[in-house]
Amino acid sequence: MGATDVRTGGRPVSTTILAVQREGQTAMGGDGQVTVEGHIVKHGAKKLRRLYNEQVLAGFAGAAADAMALFEKFEGKLEEAGGNLMRAAYELAKDWRTDRTLRRLEAMLVVADKEDLLIVSGTGDLIEPDDGVASIGVGAPYALAAARALLKNTDLSAQEIVREAMTITAGICIYTNDNFTIDTLK
Repeated sequence: MGATDVRTGGRPVSTTILAVQREGQTAMGGDGQVTVEGHIVKHGAKKLRRLYNEQVLAGFAGAAADAMALFEKFEGKLEEAGGNLMRAAYELAKDWRTDRTLRRLEAMLVVADKEDLLIVSGTGDLIEPDDGVASIGVGAPYALAAARALLKNTDLSAQEIVREAMTITAGICIYTNDNFTIDTLK
């Protein structure tokens, strides 16, 4: 959530969500800013959720109500798949692409467990990054670049990389604040 687009009727369309996997740790962070029609309306939004018995992290960018619907749908897919993240994400992406109601949802998800990390979108994208780093939202390019540099050039933990990369992003991107929610699976 963050910047708005007149094509979406002023609904928020951006945020920054970042996930990093390193040495058996999966960390995900999101900023707290909500921006509507050019002004900040909230500083402390929570854009991350733990799902499936606290074993899966999920973060969203886009319209909040749409994201909540996706969280619910994805959690149902996780239950059906017995916690298999890859299978649940595939089923969600397939439904999202083919279901008329779901196709109208304006959001993206980053989902992760201890082993897998994926970006899921309504266009049918199911992307597993090569390097254990994924980011969505308007600040994604900044967060992704910072996290990759930190991953390559430091010994920081996944959680520390998320915090540092999000701090760098908040200093660059006007739609990303420094009120972070960071969660870690170990």
